[in-house]
Amino acid sequence: MAERARIVVGISGASGAIYGVRLLQALRALGTAETHLVVSGVGWRTLGHELGLAPADLQALADVVHDAANVGASIASGSFGVQAMVVAPCSMRTLAAIAHGLSDNLLTRAADVQLKERRRLVLLARESPLHLVHLRNMATVTELGAIVCPPVPAFYQRPGSVEEIVQHTVGRTLDLLGIAHALAPRWQGLAPQA
Repeated sequence: MAERARIVVGISGASGAIYGVRLLQALRALGTAETHLVVSGVGWRTLGHELGLAPADLQALADVVHDAANVGASIASGSFGVQAMVVAPCSMRTLAAIAHGLSDNLLTRAADVQLKERRRLVLLARESPLHLVHLRNMATVTELGAIVCPPVPAFYQRPGSVEEIVQHTVGRTLDLLGIAHALAPRWQGLAPQA
C-alpha cells in the first residue's frame, strides 16, 4: 500500500477560518493524506468567533495537531517529509512573517521549511483592500516559490450558497496540491453563440 502524502494545514487569525476547516474535512473524507494542523493563537480565537469551534473540535479533523509554540515539532524540520502546506486563511501578519523568514512560531517555521526545501506552499491570503506592503509581501513569497491563492468567489459557477463558494475554493486548493476530488463542478466552457 502506498504511503499517504503528508499535508500541513495552517490556520492563521484572518477571517475565513471556514477555509481551513473545510480543507481538513475534505482531506479527511478523501483519506489520501496524513494531515498535520497548526493554528496560531489568533487563529484559535477566530475559529471560536466565526465558527464556535474550540481546539477539541479540530482534534478529530487532523491526524496530528501541533501547538504553534512548539518550534521543535516534526514539521519544523526539512527532514520530516511533507508534500505540501496550505495556510487557510493566511493573515497579512503571517504572510509578512513568511515573506521575511521570521520563523517566530510553528506555523511560520513550517512554511519557511516548505520554501527552503522547495516544496509546495499555498497561501489563501485574506485581506481587502490591499496596500503596497501587502502586495510586496505577496510578490516576495511568489518569488520564493509559494502560491498566493486568495479565496475569491467564482461566480461563473453560479453558486447558490456561501457553502458552495467555500467548496469551490477548497476544490481549487486541492487542485493546487495535486489531489483528485469532486468537490466543485469543473468549467466546461460556454456553448458557441449562434
